[in-house]
Amino acid sequence: MKDAPATQQAQAAGHSQAAGGAALPHGPWEDSFRLPPQAQPLHYLLTLRPDLATGTFSGDVVISVAVTAPLPYLAVHAKNLEVLATNVTRDDDEEAHGKEGGGESSSSSGAGAEGGGVAVPLRAAFAYAPHELWVLQPQEEGGFAPARYRLSFAFRGNLTGKIVGFYRSQYWDDATKSKRAIATSKFQPTYARQAFPCFDEPSFKSRFSIRLVRPSSDGYGALSNMNVEKEVPDVPSPGQTTVYFKESVPMVTYLACFIVSDFQSSKSVTISPGGFPLTVYSRPSQVAKTEYARDIAATITQFYIEYFGIDYPLPKLDLIAIPDFVSGAMEHWGLVTFRETALLFDPRENSAINKQRVATVIGHELAHMWFGNLMTLKWWDDLWLNEGFASYIEYKGVNSMHPDWAMMDQFAVIDLNPVLILDAAVSSHPIVQKVGHPDEITELFDTISYNKGASVIRMLEGFMGEELFRRGISSFLQKFKYKNAETKDLWDVLQETMDTSVGGKSPVNITHVMDTWTRQKGFPVLTVIIDDAGNRVLTQQRFLADPDADTSNDASPYGYRWEVPITYTTSETSEIQSTWLHSEDSNVKVNTSDNVEWIKFNHRQVGYYRVNYTELEWQTFSSLLQGNVAALEAADRANLLDDAFSLADAGLLRYEIALEGTRYLRQETEYIPWHVATSKFKKLLRLLHGSLAYSDARSYVRNLVGDVQNSVKWTVAETDNHLKKLLRIKVLDLACAAGLDECLDEAGRLFTQWLSKPENKPHPDLRVLVYSYGMIKGGTEKYWDLMWQLYLKEEDASEKTKLMEGLASAREPWLLQRFIELAKDESNVRSQDFFSVLSSISSNPIGSSIVWDFVRCEWEYLVDRFTLNDRYLGRLIPVVTKSFTSQLKKEEMVAFFERYPEAGAGKTARNQALETVTNNIHWVQTHKDNIGKWLSHQVSKSIPVNMQVRSICFYKTNFAKLEFVKTESLFCLPTSYQINALFYLKTKLIFIKL
Repeated sequence: MKDAPATQQAQAAGHSQAAGGAALPHGPWEDSFRLPPQAQPLHYLLTLRPDLATGTFSGDVVISVAVTAPLPYLAVHAKNLEVLATNVTRDDDEEAHGKEGGGESSSSSGAGAEGGGVAVPLRAAFAYAPHELWVLQPQEEGGFAPARYRLSFAFRGNLTGKIVGFYRSQYWDDATKSKRAIATSKFQPTYARQAFPCFDEPSFKSRFSIRLVRPSSDGYGALSNMNVEKEVPDVPSPGQTTVYFKESVPMVTYLACFIVSDFQSSKSVTISPGGFPLTVYSRPSQVAKTEYARDIAATITQFYIEYFGIDYPLPKLDLIAIPDFVSGAMEHWGLVTFRETALLFDPRENSAINKQRVATVIGHELAHMWFGNLMTLKWWDDLWLNEGFASYIEYKGVNSMHPDWAMMDQFAVIDLNPVLILDAAVSSHPIVQKVGHPDEITELFDTISYNKGASVIRMLEGFMGEELFRRGISSFLQKFKYKNAETKDLWDVLQETMDTSVGGKSPVNITHVMDTWTRQKGFPVLTVIIDDAGNRVLTQQRFLADPDADTSNDASPYGYRWEVPITYTTSETSEIQSTWLHSEDSNVKVNTSDNVEWIKFNHRQVGYYRVNYTELEWQTFSSLLQGNVAALEAADRANLLDDAFSLADAGLLRYEIALEGTRYLRQETEYIPWHVATSKFKKLLRLLHGSLAYSDARSYVRNLVGDVQNSVKWTVAETDNHLKKLLRIKVLDLACAAGLDECLDEAGRLFTQWLSKPENKPHPDLRVLVYSYGMIKGGTEKYWDLMWQLYLKEEDASEKTKLMEGLASAREPWLLQRFIELAKDESNVRSQDFFSVLSSISSNPIGSSIVWDFVRCEWEYLVDRFTLNDRYLGRLIPVVTKSFTSQLKKEEMVAFFERYPEAGAGKTARNQALETVTNNIHWVQTHKDNIGKWLSHQVSKSIPVNMQVRSICFYKTNFAKLEFVKTESLFCLPTSYQINALFYLKTKLIFIKL
């Protein structure tokens, strides 16, 4: 819904300003997106009346405001609302809290019906749409004098056409064979203004008294941040009930939450200290799937209370799964909302991956109850204080219940490695980034704020020590509870903690160190050389995916130098040693004895940097691991793989060296190294697709993965631990992607077996593999149609996602085009899942161009449906174009951006997409031939020694005559021989098409 015309809003409010199309007045509200800090909201008395049948809502709000200095105007945020009435009163009692007004009815005909005070005449009240403001101009020339005021508004809006703000979500109830509706909300970062007029900035903390009107029957109830104070039936009208909630603690607008639903819950658990209930809600048919969420939420909450040393401050904690939810979850205080895939878990239906996602998302959101809610950022520049901390602390929370999951080591492959890729681009940005416009704010919710923020916090804990870090964080939260903070406040408290620990001034200056990581983008690569005495000498330089990229307009106040905490172990001792490479120093020397054969820097990849060794030392690591996999910890083996490939991509290491380091994988049985290997090899296959080297790459990967694929098999045992389940999924995925026959054959067999009897599903851990690779192996139109019908009928959100990925794996272009068209209909695919459909199809080598053509042709449709402010629309471009490797595709992108220059929340994403494709083109030109030669040599070496090629003769017919001796079975020639080959074997004549 677009903003209502200013003339309608002003006329509805009873003011003549701007009526009849007259120009709006000019004033200081045009100068800034920010509200004047001299007006501080203290309290909201808010009533909302959703009408689920019509998809509309109405409401009243009275905001108690303290004006601390004269102001020529007051303003609140309001967007997509029709403001029906505006009134301002000045309190006679300067101590008024803002809770005035009683009575059980909230059906007043206009705003300001409750409470007294002196009326303040207004000259005008109008919408200033460019800044999403509702502006109030007083008649008095002096403006609003310092005093307490109450701003009262009556308003209405729509619940439909969006899944942010206050909106309607629907689901099919199989028990009643009907569609049911709920009203719910999602306000972060700037969407509270779409539900009620408010001071929608994080620096404004206020108390809330909330009243929700719900249907009196049909199983409906109401939830909000606080517990229910009372319910009044038949108010405001028969058949409706007004639910009064207790006054909240001080909080920001984006944490408020209102839900009217017929949802049910599993049995609550009581958390101590405090004795408050923790309850998990879902639509009625899914309640049995809430028990794991309840149990792990209880464990994590208890852990956080002890870890932070601060009690949970609210009287209850609810978690609720929403059928339509734009984000993974949202930390509304006391009423945390989730996508169903992030909260519901059934071991009979959902995989180990699903279970871990539920655990980590819960851990993340509950961490926000302290970091983000109790302490809140002053402005969005410091978003990372919320999201970076929660993204790291979530791992500790999950670890408290599942120590056998190795969550602290998983951090590197889940959070750290992906952001190192993004942050190696010129188009990256610092963690602390100045923003103003709502589009800029929305765009800041990205991998840098979350993953890099978490990664530098992890590194900070690494050099502080776990216990000292914990004490510092606890002190920080104590100091800023119910207040706002910024990055410098955190550094100051941590510095005090470190100084206290040493009984004086710590040699580590936290602000100096951490500013180099948070206030400039990028990260360093440490280059290691060995001097004549055998000592290691380390230097630093900025790591760029393209070292030749133009950085002339890319200045940094720190000159792209960092304060680098270095950790290492050696061949002589597993004891972790440490040193610093300071930003002002040219190098640091690590003295070693003659007996040291190798030094592994960045122990367990805790540091936010890469390390490049001499070729000799890289070869030493390769030989070491081929001889003894356990010579290094799994986290360090994974780190070497990730660094080597990334350095090779950037041209800082010969690709042959990086590939040589993968040969040990035949003996690798741990999940974390295979997670990295799978990622790197799938990227390699993607970039080599269509080249002669592609087939050799697949052959090489098949050779590496064969043994571990045989060890994990397609059978999931009850005794398999969590990490083995994750390993199986990764290994089988890579084996099938590389075309391993037995892997694809088994996927195809399970696929057809399942579709012949759909109620007998594969094991949850295998389903996404069976659905995807089964579709690749033998997916016909008949099977696709059958899977589509199963998708439409499926109630489990995680299972629907797996089916979606299977549908997106079809190899017929017209089936993929049909999928896109079907997905546009919200009765088929929820709006929250539409971009996931496009992303899944674009991961299909046949589908990437199809999705790209759709995006280019239907961009106006996408913008109209989702708006440019939607960060998920903005992120679509990099996802769709990540596999492009041609100049033609890059030119198409440039032309598209020129045609549609308004990027909204996707401005940075467009730059990232162009840079990625530029780097892909450079990669193919630079590395393809060398990689092809190395792979061809490796594949040829894998030919069994009892098969000796005596001669090869090529004829004009493109056939080859080959003679073998001691031939007992066939073997696969290097698949770079893209020919029809006629093999004359000792025993018989066989035709093989390679």
